[in-house]
Amino acid sequence: MPTTLPTLAARGAAAAALLLAVTACTDNSPTTSSASSPSGRQQSSTRPASTPSSGRNTAMNIQVTIDGRPVDATLNDNAVARDFASLLPLSLDLEDFHQTERIAYLPRKLNTSGAPDPAAPKAGDLTYYAPWGNMALFYRDGDSASADLIILGHVDNSDNQRLANAEHITVEAAP
Repeated sequence: MPTTLPTLAARGAAAAALLLAVTACTDNSPTTSSASSPSGRQQSSTRPASTPSSGRNTAMNIQVTIDGRPVDATLNDNAVARDFASLLPLSLDLEDFHQTERIAYLPRKLNTSGAPDPAAPKAGDLTYYAPWGNMALFYRDGDSASADLIILGHVDNSDNQRLANAEHITVEAAP
């Protein structure tokens, strides 16, 4: 039996209503992102729908010793920075990565639940790259924010040339 014009119109209206209902129920905020860190690493990561701000408010003073020379630094007030603080004191060898940052691998991966919103790293930032489980100390500003790169804190009054050549770092609670 041939389909009548009113039946086609009814089917079209039903399909449009279904499409509207499905799209109205979706969350427009992305929960996954494929981002490239400032140093060119690319990974995918899932984030909670609501995360705190970039976490640059400082909560804990720490002391960073770079090649035997101490400098003051601060850790941000976020869950990942607190997990990092639980590892202190740390003594790590550094290697260069992309002529932007010095990296070292932590004894264990940090818990990234409750991580702050991504922010572009600045020279002097102490960061954590979640996919690799490494800490990074930036001596140049990063290109852009990455959901996989979490800013843990900042080295105060950093000498970027000294950071660029650093071979060893010790991180501990401030005296």
